[in-house]
Amino acid sequence: MAETESENGHKGWKAFLRKHWKMTAVFAVGVVFALVGAILVFLWFVEDAQSIGMVPTTLDLWTMGHMVTFVLHLIFWELLLIGVPAIIGGVAGWQWWKRLPDEEKNEYHFLGSRSRTTGGSGGVSVLFFIAFCIKVFIDGNWDVAVASWSLDYVVSSMISILIWVVIIFGIPATIGVIWWLSHVMKKKPSEESNQTTSTS
Repeated sequence: MAETESENGHKGWKAFLRKHWKMTAVFAVGVVFALVGAILVFLWFVEDAQSIGMVPTTLDLWTMGHMVTFVLHLIFWELLLIGVPAIIGGVAGWQWWKRLPDEEKNEYHFLGSRSRTTGGSGGVSVLFFIAFCIKVFIDGNWDVAVASWSLDYVVSSMISILIWVVIIFGIPATIGVIWWLSHVMKKKPSEESNQTTSTS
């Protein structure tokens, strides 16, 4: 039963990508712009918060009040500059989806492709921490007191790790997705139905 639902989910995604690949590309570009924009807003706010005296430049001078103020203001600017456009884009996408015929929407079976993998966020956090330790060691700050680190150093280290992740994992993953999409687009529905019949 689970395998049948998974197969239906994959078929639904293939059919959707084959028929609406332009909208899928627009959605993917929008997600990339939102992620890049969120990082740029974060970098801008970190610099601005230090320049106006909202938070100290070194972590040893930070208090709980500085931390709460920094986080609340960061959330506000992220929501204002990134969240609001993302919500508008999501509403526009939902309106586009609602205009599709009900018969077509029922053919996709997106719910069958849900993943049961859990604990992924914990694994990512561990890998990020290990990468941060490697970055600190390479920079020669392994035996330097953490409280003496500057906010700019911590932020630049996080951005460097993200760049490493994009280079090591993002580029190969993007190439794989592009190859898979081109394979799906070229594959005819008749061939897919024949393969399904032969496997059953």
